[in-house]
Amino acid sequence: MLFETLIATAAAGGNSAANAMNQMGFGHLLGEMLADPGKFVMSWVVLITLIVMSAMSWYWTVINALKATRLKGAANRVINAFWETPNAQDAIRLMEEQPKGEPFSKVALDAAQAAAHHQRADGSNLSDSLSRSEFVDRALRQAVTRESGKLQAGMTVLATVAAAAPFVGLLGTVWGIYGALINIGATGQASIDAVAGPVGEALIMTALGLLTAIPALLAYNFFSRTNAATNSRLDTFAHDLHDFFATGARVR
Repeated sequence: MLFETLIATAAAGGNSAANAMNQMGFGHLLGEMLADPGKFVMSWVVLITLIVMSAMSWYWTVINALKATRLKGAANRVINAFWETPNAQDAIRLMEEQPKGEPFSKVALDAAQAAAHHQRADGSNLSDSLSRSEFVDRALRQAVTRESGKLQAGMTVLATVAAAAPFVGLLGTVWGIYGALINIGATGQASIDAVAGPVGEALIMTALGLLTAIPALLAYNFFSRTNAATNSRLDTFAHDLHDFFATGARVR
């Protein structure tokens, strides 16, 4: 009799553990949320927020990856084409033919337009108040600032997702633990059956928060480094353009 009782107790414990494990899966949680949405309002809020944040971060990751790949290939081509063109007029026409989103050609065009504008205003108050070098330098600074700003598109979203997603997941975690404590108080026992579902929900929300934040963080760091390298090349090109349009020759 004692042996049979021990077997039955072990079997019951095994079944309880198996049922508890089933309740801790994402599929079970999603099924519960769909079956009774009113009971899982906070879980829905956390889950939808993380999905939206993840979608936004992946959108800007793909957009910036395509942009970085395009700029990496175009930078050398545009810069070399400008300096290898026999005369300034042909170089300017070549820059005008570049794609709209290509930054190096736009900086060169702004410098050329500033130099031409100052030359047309020779003898006026403009030429008296600003030298050719100062006028071109101001135009180049504005152009570099504008194009550098364009490179930052989506970076704020990536930084926000990387910083905030773990805390959004943590909110779901805290709510799941709170649900486990409510179940313990309602049933009067701390059995694994009573707490498995809420604890599973807590762990899943933590994991989803991290899975949302980590790719965004990696993307932000990668694009920050890529943009810094592009900005450095823009500054170098702008300095060379200033020398060229201010003196008529490139200073090597």
